[in-house]
Amino acid sequence: MNLDDLDRFKKLDTQNMLAQIDGLPDQLEQAWELGSAQPLPDFKDIQNIIISAMGDSAVAAELVTASVFSNIRIPVTVHRGYDLPAFASGKQTLVICISHSGNSEEVLEIFEAANKNDCSILIISTGGELAKRASTKNIPLWKFSYNGTDTMGLAYPFALLLALFSRLGLIPDPSADVAEAISMMKRSQQHIIAEIIAAKNPAKRYAGQLVGRWVTFVATENLAPVARRWKTQINQIAKAGANFEIIPEATHNTLIATVNPNSTLNAHTMTLFMRAKSDHPRNRLRSDLMRQAFMLEALNTDVIDARGTSVIAHLWTLIIFGDYMAYYLAMAYGADPSEENAFVNFKKML
Repeated sequence: MNLDDLDRFKKLDTQNMLAQIDGLPDQLEQAWELGSAQPLPDFKDIQNIIISAMGDSAVAAELVTASVFSNIRIPVTVHRGYDLPAFASGKQTLVICISHSGNSEEVLEIFEAANKNDCSILIISTGGELAKRASTKNIPLWKFSYNGTDTMGLAYPFALLLALFSRLGLIPDPSADVAEAISMMKRSQQHIIAEIIAAKNPAKRYAGQLVGRWVTFVATENLAPVARRWKTQINQIAKAGANFEIIPEATHNTLIATVNPNSTLNAHTMTLFMRAKSDHPRNRLRSDLMRQAFMLEALNTDVIDARGTSVIAHLWTLIIFGDYMAYYLAMAYGADPSEENAFVNFKKML
């Protein structure tokens, strides 16, 4: 396993996903500008918001809800799946349908239900069937373009949704925090891009620790969307298993799993804890104590800290680190990070 063999990277990486990861800070900047320039629908008296999304679009929505949790004064629900709740009726409910392709069947069903229930609706998508139906029914559409793989287009639904909340007056202007996130991501890249050798590259080092192990990502509650993102990126990019746990909940149950350790299995696991200055102090303490308990049982653990001062910077510096880490793990396994045969075949069976 040589994570400094860039020629091998090029042979494995058929769609040049590495360039897409490298471009993530610029993508966030472009997406924020796009969201700030979209025509703003005349939504009035919105009392609650439901965001219908799946996969990476849902992760983007959760990143936004984590970013605005302490500021927004109306309920916001990220809904993965079919059917609307009974309260979603009338113009006071804003249903935001997000689908990168515009063809997610769950989101399409929510769109039809929201239209039937006379909800306020906004579409965020690159096009597809969702855009066609929006045009037919004269529903507002915020359209974006991204030529890479869906999983790497995360910044667009995030920034457009965040811009919407800001422009509707639901949250204070987050422009400064977005700018900080972009700046801190670029600073982080100085240490984790592919050209930096493994001996000096923490993302490569962590990837090396994950080879042959089932990894669990443990995050405090405001970093929960990042833990899910890291899990799904390990799944999609490295084609490997992973799961995630959230503190404080994990200290009420997952922690107790150390009582009956299995030395054979535990040797093939790794638990990575992520932290940020925005963590609640009690959650930081819980995280540190949980890691200590794991270490006392000889479980493999490590910790990764977010960078910056704002919640948005914390989220996005961890996002980009995790994307590089998943990519390097794919390289270690000799996997094409863009290959999606398992998902394509599953969709055919559906």
